[in-house]
Amino acid sequence: MSTSTLIQPGPALPPAHPHDDVRHPVRRGGLFRDLEHPREQVLAHLGPNWYASIMGTGIVANAAVTLPRQIPGLHTAALAVWAVASVMLVVLSLAWAGHWIRHTGNARGHARNPVMAQFYGAPPMALLTVGAGTLLLGKDVLGESLAQHIDVVLWTAGTVTGLASALAIPYLMFTQHALAPDSTFGGWLMPVVPPMVASATGALLVPFAPAGQLRLTLLLSCYAMFGLSLIASMIVTTLIWYRLTMHKLGPAATVPTVWIVLGWLGQSITAVNLLGNQAHLVMPAPYSTGLEVLGLIYGVPVFGFALLWTALAATMTIRTARTHLPFALTWWSFTFPVGTLVTGTSALAARTGSVPIIWMAVAFYVGLVAGWVVVALRTAHGSARGYLFLPAAPLAP
Repeated sequence: MSTSTLIQPGPALPPAHPHDDVRHPVRRGGLFRDLEHPREQVLAHLGPNWYASIMGTGIVANAAVTLPRQIPGLHTAALAVWAVASVMLVVLSLAWAGHWIRHTGNARGHARNPVMAQFYGAPPMALLTVGAGTLLLGKDVLGESLAQHIDVVLWTAGTVTGLASALAIPYLMFTQHALAPDSTFGGWLMPVVPPMVASATGALLVPFAPAGQLRLTLLLSCYAMFGLSLIASMIVTTLIWYRLTMHKLGPAATVPTVWIVLGWLGQSITAVNLLGNQAHLVMPAPYSTGLEVLGLIYGVPVFGFALLWTALAATMTIRTARTHLPFALTWWSFTFPVGTLVTGTSALAARTGSVPIIWMAVAFYVGLVAGWVVVALRTAHGSARGYLFLPAAPLAP
């Protein structure tokens, strides 16, 4: 089954005259005015793709901490954004639990849906992102000890569920999902990228782990997850390149997902450098030195490809927008992947001291914030009206 049959190419927004839309009777005013039965419909089709909004919000906060250039007030603003992401995580998780309880059939159907199933990678990455933000920013209000314990819980939950998504979703694709030659899209990366996020965020916990076997196990596990996600992501990216070459861009609603490729590129640069920074706490020389050098040897070439993909994704998006680029939850693909590019570029800036790389990190962050503001406002508007909760909305992150 191709993505064009599962992600509707039409606009996610209601028609210009919504009262003429016979598919979804419309309430004439107030909150959720585009829903006939808000209490049921808000939870009925709540998919894992909604967690992309937490990922995209959390990375705005986390990336601010890593920037090689700081301005007054940035840390405070990042702390506020982390708080918003934390509240979003709690509220959405409660809502999703209600979705599973009250609409079990729909919830199970998401795993059988070849498109929606891909986004079971989003909840683990949301947990990992908020957890890292708790350690980087939340400690200012919670204290380092409590922040560390919260991060351990969120990192463990995100890592376990992320590894589960990396195994379960490809298994379903290999054995059950009906797929066509043009089914490949950027969302296929979502199940296999969480271990890379766990690798990068796990590096932050290495100094807090007890010295000895536990710390060694944590470091080596992070490197193993780095490799797991790296190779799987390279395979999927190759398929995406092939699909774009042979079948072109496809439905407009899927075009933003081409940005997801930046997610593993930026996060892998971040991970390999953060882990290299901690290697001396665990490994003796020359191994610790070699792992630190790996951050540069791996990071710079991959950064070059990330710049190429950024240019390709931007031109494909602009080309689509000139005709029609409907708002949908796919627009969150403009946030988290760009955020990982910011953290990866910042890591290279810290490693090299290169002035051009320093200012590229700043420029990418400015773009991230601008994209996040637009997408967050559009999502808030669509949520308030209710149309994003309709089953006709594109199934994307």
